[in-house]
Amino acid sequence: MIPQERLEQILQRHQYLEAAMSDGVGDIAALAKEYSDLRPVVEQINNYRQLLEDLEEAELMLGDPDMKELAEEELLRIKAALPESERALQVALLPKDAADGKAAMLEIRPGTGGDEAALFAGDLLRMYQRYAEAQGWGFDIVEEQATELGGIKEVVAHIKGENVFARLKYESGVHRVQRVPTTESGGRVHTSAATVAVLPEAEDVDIEINQNDLRIDTMRSSGAGGQHVNTTDSAVRITHLPTGLVVTSSEKSQHRNREIAMQVLRTRLYDLERQRIDSERSADRASQVGSGDRSERIRTYNFPQGRMSDHRINLTLYKLDQIMGGDLTETIDALTADHQARLLAEMGT
Repeated sequence: MIPQERLEQILQRHQYLEAAMSDGVGDIAALAKEYSDLRPVVEQINNYRQLLEDLEEAELMLGDPDMKELAEEELLRIKAALPESERALQVALLPKDAADGKAAMLEIRPGTGGDEAALFAGDLLRMYQRYAEAQGWGFDIVEEQATELGGIKEVVAHIKGENVFARLKYESGVHRVQRVPTTESGGRVHTSAATVAVLPEAEDVDIEINQNDLRIDTMRSSGAGGQHVNTTDSAVRITHLPTGLVVTSSEKSQHRNREIAMQVLRTRLYDLERQRIDSERSADRASQVGSGDRSERIRTYNFPQGRMSDHRINLTLYKLDQIMGGDLTETIDALTADHQARLLAEMGT
């Protein structure tokens, strides 16, 4: 049973925020954000409390012979709905990751497997791009290095929208592919891999960067040749001296490249700080779903069998074509539900 005192505190806080915004008191933007964050929790509280009230009324109706049959039907409905409502409320009350509502930086790099790994990295990029389009998110390539065969050496994309990090944070890790490469004449199945990292986009208030810690170099952008070669020194490379992190951007505008590179650097530093804090909180963080451990093999895409297997939650789906086409909803929902179940178990609920 969820403590009613806790629910009452949340409702009172929600009412206070509503009144404060109406009166124009305090930081309106901060109040509005907290109010918006609390709204789904309040809705679950109201649904749960309404069921409890309905239960009490139905039990009273049992004493009336004329209403007994109706009361019994109502009790069956309420008792069937209560467990689901209580679990939904428990999930709504779980501690929120402060980064869940943020946009994200997606980084994909080939792992073992040579050219085939680079081609698979390109397939993953298109998979996430299609998923983002289906969600109505913005998807912009920040930096991309392609191979001669059309694969990806490295790509960084900026994904903008509502709750992007919350939906994509479980994608970080090693993605393995089993298939016959286009370069294989003997028809043998090869195993290759690519690494995916999803980082919450950092804002200026999230991370402070000392300009004295930066070395900024300009250089000529590389291209595919001909008209695509940038003949001016517009590309920017920023090195963060304390950590050794290096970020590059090679758009046409040097000013824009500085902005992009600083945003990527800020995001990576923010991710390092989040990892440091999370590691201090949980010694077994690497074993948890969504840990963000880049070295963890999380998923296998088996093309001959049309199968995708997520090893963290023992999920296997035989719809690989749809998944590579961006249909990730079932997988992400399952990962989210598993993570919530772990949190509930840790809280003893």
